[in-house]
Amino acid sequence: MEDILIGLYYVAAIGVIILHYTGWLEDRGLEWIVYVIAVLLFPMLYFAYIP
Repeated sequence: MEDILIGLYYVAAIGVIILHYTGWLEDRGLEWIVYVIAVLLFPMLYFAYIP
C-alpha cells in the first residue's frame, strides 16, 4: 500500500510541476499548490523509507 501512495504522490507532484511551468496554476490563483507539494515531500520521504 505504501508503494501505491508514494507513486500517487510522485504522479501528483509531476502534474503540479507541469501545470506550474505552463502557467495554468498562476492563471487560476492556485500557485499555493506548489508549496503544499513541496511541504509534503519531506514527511512522505521520512515515513516511506523508515525500516
